[in-house]
Amino acid sequence: MTVAKSSRSAVRWISILLIAAFAGSAMAAPGDNVPVVRDLAGRVGPIMGAALACRDIAPPRVRVIADKFQAVVAEAASNEAERNDLSQLLDRSVAVGLDNVSSGRIDCKLVERQLSYLEQSLAGSTSSSSSSSPLLSGVIAPSSAATAPTAPVATATPQVSSPVRGVTDREIRFGIVAPFGGAAKELGRQMKLGIDTAFNRANDAGGIEGRMLRLIAADDGYEPSRTLDCMKQLYDKDQVFGFIGNVGTPTAAVAIPYVLERRTLFFGAFTGANILRNDPPDRYVFNYRASYSEETEAVVRYLIKLRKLRPRQIAVFAQQDAYGDAGFAGVVQALRGLGVGDAAILRLGYKRNTVDVDDAVNQLQLAKIPVKAVVMVAAYRAAAKFIEKTRDLFPGMIYSNVSFVGSTALADELNLLGPRYASGVIVTQVVPAVGGYSSAVLEYKNALANYFPGEAPDYVSLEGYIAANVLIQGLKRTGPQLDTERLIDNLEAMSNVDLGLGVPLNFGRAEHQASHKIWGTAMDDKGKYQSIGLE
Repeated sequence: MTVAKSSRSAVRWISILLIAAFAGSAMAAPGDNVPVVRDLAGRVGPIMGAALACRDIAPPRVRVIADKFQAVVAEAASNEAERNDLSQLLDRSVAVGLDNVSSGRIDCKLVERQLSYLEQSLAGSTSSSSSSSPLLSGVIAPSSAATAPTAPVATATPQVSSPVRGVTDREIRFGIVAPFGGAAKELGRQMKLGIDTAFNRANDAGGIEGRMLRLIAADDGYEPSRTLDCMKQLYDKDQVFGFIGNVGTPTAAVAIPYVLERRTLFFGAFTGANILRNDPPDRYVFNYRASYSEETEAVVRYLIKLRKLRPRQIAVFAQQDAYGDAGFAGVVQALRGLGVGDAAILRLGYKRNTVDVDDAVNQLQLAKIPVKAVVMVAAYRAAAKFIEKTRDLFPGMIYSNVSFVGSTALADELNLLGPRYASGVIVTQVVPAVGGYSSAVLEYKNALANYFPGEAPDYVSLEGYIAANVLIQGLKRTGPQLDTERLIDNLEAMSNVDLGLGVPLNFGRAEHQASHKIWGTAMDDKGKYQSIGLE
């Protein structure tokens, strides 16, 4: 698929969403179409924001689209609070587009094409569209303006209601709660990007029994105090079928009780914490990835067996919350087997969503036994700041990170500081090297280039892509009579699934973690990740 065709495809989906929002609107109660308009804001906003950031694109072109979207909001919303919520969502999406241009993730030539296709999509009106709603005149493009999608989606007839939440005759809605702002925003953006890539690929192949997969996002900023409201928004307002790709351990601690009480699927979260890995497993919680305990145990073995360090020469730099606790527990478990007690392990810490690492640096300097390696259980900015402040103090220090750190974001932060900060930094991974040539990685790269041109391959988005594809396998096996219990029965029956990772993926009634594989990577002096053997 060319970049131009990919852009047309993206805007085609915007047209479809507009049709879905207003088809049969004369019969719809106010507020019924709010979930569709929310998704529309997330798709239109980035194009508008990117266009505003490009000097050669006239601002009035963007204002025309903004005015039309506000008209859509006015008709869809049932009250002032809903109107404000939709407008604020559009503003946040516009900010994403501005950032995409300023960070170089997308160039203005592609933005011009996307904006042109969007204008074409919004420019025309047909008798079929105008009959649905007075606002459709000049808002929805003629059906000939873009290549028609598969039949179940392209028709403008009202969707048949379904007794299953989040499932209609034309779509299956999933939600993701993750940080899309703040210090960890890149983790949320990349996770969503990977899932969207897998969903788009499946949709272009006909979807699941003709139903299109749709992902709706809510931003909790990686703050558990905001997670519950986001979960409620997606479950109650957006009526999602289940959740996929939620980011974070402290946030998962809030989300899991919520989904278990409602017997709702919680799949492929971006965390390796043990709260998602009970024995026996919670019926509604499924993991793709290996645990933090497995990651930290693997790196401790590597440091002792291959790098010849003594156990007491290893310290832990961990976030001061459930995420840090989970990673630290893995180190403790590994060192206990070598006869090292918990009290002998030096734990350094920092507060979540900050880069305040001074206390940790001071504690490291005061350590009675010289530390030769630090196992880091942190987010990318705090990890980079800790390395920056200790690299000159401890020139030979070995730094390792668990996969949650955000490999690409960490490399970007360290590369800004210079080669000596990046070189040798280790990150354990729960997916194969993105620079490799396995079937899974090549498939992911091709799909990413098709649907999100300009986006670089990334370990987090690769994990989201793989997790989504595991879920897609389960959905396909469940067939047209989809509900949560049938899907879970089929997931638990999946074994020896080969997605091209080099290892089979397995679920079972007593096994809700598909993969236990850990891959090792380390940055070279150019800040690029190279594979390393951990054993």
